[in-house]
Amino acid sequence: MGVRIITTDDLRDFKIELLEELKALLTRDGEYKSKKWLKSPEVRELLGISHGTLQNLRINGTLPYSKVGGVLYYDYQDIIQVIENNKIHNT
Repeated sequence: MGVRIITTDDLRDFKIELLEELKALLTRDGEYKSKKWLKSPEVRELLGISHGTLQNLRINGTLPYSKVGGVLYYDYQDIIQVIENNKIHNT
């Protein structure tokens, strides 16, 4: 395995790339916070879960939802509340 020398330019480029990715994440989360109602794909992306997992959360009553014309909507505050209620405190 060869030795790789990291220069200050490499570190600067890394910093810029990292900051851009963080901005993108914050913007995306801000996008959800500004909406009262989220559709299923948005909830799956926000929570990083699959379609099946979201369906299980609906079926077992963990995550409340509304259905209008075949489209499922989830209240952003309900999602946050579910996360808070399931927070695990290690003592």
